[in-house]
Amino acid sequence: MVLDPWGWMMMMCFFVALPCALLGAYLILRRMSLVGDAISHSALPGIVVAFAFVGDLSSPWLLVGAAVAGVLVTFLIEQIHRRTRIKQDSAIGIAFTSLFALGLVLIRVLLGDKVHLHQDSVLEGNVSHVTYAKTVRFLGLDVPDSLFPAAIVAVVTVALIIVFYRILTLSSFDAGLAASLGYSPGVVHYALMAVLSVVVVSAFEAVGAILVIALLILPGATAYLCTHRMKLMLFLSAVHALISSIAGIYISVWFNGKASAGVVIAGTLLFLLAWMIGPADGVLVKAIQRRRHLLD
Repeated sequence: MVLDPWGWMMMMCFFVALPCALLGAYLILRRMSLVGDAISHSALPGIVVAFAFVGDLSSPWLLVGAAVAGVLVTFLIEQIHRRTRIKQDSAIGIAFTSLFALGLVLIRVLLGDKVHLHQDSVLEGNVSHVTYAKTVRFLGLDVPDSLFPAAIVAVVTVALIIVFYRILTLSSFDAGLAASLGYSPGVVHYALMAVLSVVVVSAFEAVGAILVIALLILPGATAYLCTHRMKLMLFLSAVHALISSIAGIYISVWFNGKASAGVVIAGTLLFLLAWMIGPADGVLVKAIQRRRHLLD
């Protein structure tokens, strides 16, 4: 049995968007959305260095290199912010632009022309590669082999959030209370950044380093406008990832554009909808509540 190519693209987009959406919800709570931007760019030198050693673009060591780079940029941001008068937003800009530029230089110095790992593919991505990838027989379907890494990252991310839900949520809302209960906010923070780095790299091939930022922010921001309950926020973020993945592919077909851009446009439309009628913070909902309050 062979699934429609558009169906595989939707699945790839969803497996990429789901872990980004769930982690992005925690980034929004921690007011660290721009750190996701930093990691998405600064993971490049970690990928390049790892590839220089293993020589295989499909090697899991590339994810390890990205995770190390993600932790490094987080450490640099905090050190610049804490030890100087530089504000956090400026520290983020300094750290991620420097590491991203270093990654571009390392591509030329370490790799040369040995591999097609150029900045265009890193920045823009190409989700359509799943339609012409080699297939593997799985559960009666001829599944593209490039779908498995994204699916594994998504499943592992969901599992980690379920297992460490209490720690992640507690440290996100009240780091002091988490520390008093024996949890180390610093360890939780860097572990979250390491997982985020792996998720970002797994999304590179599909949506690229720029659009992955939208996947990290839009679902969580949309869910935040609809609820203030953490579990429901995570669920709505996952629903946002699913709907935007399906609608995004249709948008890309209608306008003959990139699928990754279509997913982000669909996600933005969902955000605008939540902004207007979100039960928790929607503009129209607040206007109705104010009107009722005045009438009372």
